[in-house]
Amino acid sequence: MSQKSAAYSPIQTAPGAPPPKPATDDKMTLMEHLIELRYRLMWIVGALLVGTLVSMIFVSPILQVIIRPLSEFGKTPQALGPTDSIGIFFRVGFTMGTALALPMIIYHIIAFMSPGLYPHERRAILWMLPGVVVLFVVGASFAYYMLLPAAVGFLQNFLGEVISQDWSIDRYISFVTRLVFWIGVSFELPLVVAVLARAGLVQGRQLLGYWRHAIIVVAIAAAAITPTVDPVNMTLVMGPLMTLYLISVGLAYALYKPREIRDFSEQSFIPPDDTPEA
Repeated sequence: MSQKSAAYSPIQTAPGAPPPKPATDDKMTLMEHLIELRYRLMWIVGALLVGTLVSMIFVSPILQVIIRPLSEFGKTPQALGPTDSIGIFFRVGFTMGTALALPMIIYHIIAFMSPGLYPHERRAILWMLPGVVVLFVVGASFAYYMLLPAAVGFLQNFLGEVISQDWSIDRYISFVTRLVFWIGVSFELPLVVAVLARAGLVQGRQLLGYWRHAIIVVAIAAAAITPTVDPVNMTLVMGPLMTLYLISVGLAYALYKPREIRDFSEQSFIPPDDTPEA
């Protein structure tokens, strides 16, 4: 190593301590990164396809579970068009297929990012994978057993003495799947923030400083998840989302670890031009 490179190094380490191990000893060119991206996308698409095909076998029992909160009020959603049932079949199959393929999707996203991570960061993310599935199931169950009955009950009884509440299957399924799926996804926020804080990418003080922005983002997310405009259902969704935000801030405070700066000066992302000079 030359005197100039020895005098300055962008990697911050303690005096006398060895430099941190690189994320990987392999040096991938730009074309190799693109080939890797294509490989990961093929796996993701394949997982979505397999998950959707498997879910289509169980569409009927899944629909019975989805309709159960409405059936408790003695109502059955109606198909108003000749192709509504077909559309519902594919929508439910794809939504459940995405939920089944979620671990595989997250794994391949992480695998594509892993060359840019340190070994301890890769280990932390791999430990996160089971938690992703567990938290999604917890969030979806919370939405189905807690939020959905309250929302359906409120909407069924709102002006029920003057309006007959007969819902179309298309809009009801859209309401239920959107609520359950996105609440399940939002329950993974603390886990994602914990991993990012451990990797030194976010801090608790930084997240807490954006609490006003968080309220606005949560309100927008709640409005997008709930297709109704009433404040009751928005509040039912905003409450858990704000709680998840506060839990994420606490985890970021507890797990934050400063990130060591990596040196990319010798990374050969683009292969050198070996063409001999004329």
